[in-house]
Amino acid sequence: MTAARAVPADGPPANERFKARFRAAFWSSIILATFVHFGAFMFWPELSTSDVSFTAAELTNIELPPDIEIPPPPAQIARPATPVMADADLDDDITIAPTTFETNPVEDLPALPPPPQSVQDDLSEGPTFTPFTVAPTILNRDEVRRAMVDNYPPLLRSAGIGGTVRVFFFINENGTVEDYRISQSSGHAQLDEAALAVAGLYRFSPALNRDKKVPVWVLFPIEFQVK
Repeated sequence: MTAARAVPADGPPANERFKARFRAAFWSSIILATFVHFGAFMFWPELSTSDVSFTAAELTNIELPPDIEIPPPPAQIARPATPVMADADLDDDITIAPTTFETNPVEDLPALPPPPQSVQDDLSEGPTFTPFTVAPTILNRDEVRRAMVDNYPPLLRSAGIGGTVRVFFFINENGTVEDYRISQSSGHAQLDEAALAVAGLYRFSPALNRDKKVPVWVLFPIEFQVK
């Protein structure tokens, strides 16, 4: 017993209807296209296609350079010959005469140029480098602090304005300040003048170059600060 396929009461399924419509549309299109082509050839017999051919540019041959010939490697450099110590017969009687002042008196020696003038002669003219091994130190710090308080400009101190003045000191062999001048200003003329007033009160220990007292130029800051 075979099962019967159920058919809708309203007609064939949608798939069958789509196939039927597609088949009718396909053949109708084929027939219409055939009539259009026949009509075109009947009414326009001279109809032809346009020329779409093209020409390519002429190719140019390029000559490639010849292959580069690599030269052969240079010949190996010969190794230097091994030095050979030659045998020499030295006379045992050859001696070097001793050099003494009796055979070479000082009067016969060539004259030497005079030594250059000492730099210390012009040292006090301006700040310059002087070699020393022991730097000078300030001996009267308390006196200098009191002088800084006394010479601090009242207006700047009240306003809380301070600054640092860098001063060059020229100190002789005894530690006495012979000259002083401003190296870098504080930016306030009144503070610079106060620093110069205090600089003359400084006392230092002498600078030493090895074990010798020497005059030197040193740079010390004088700082005015409201605490």
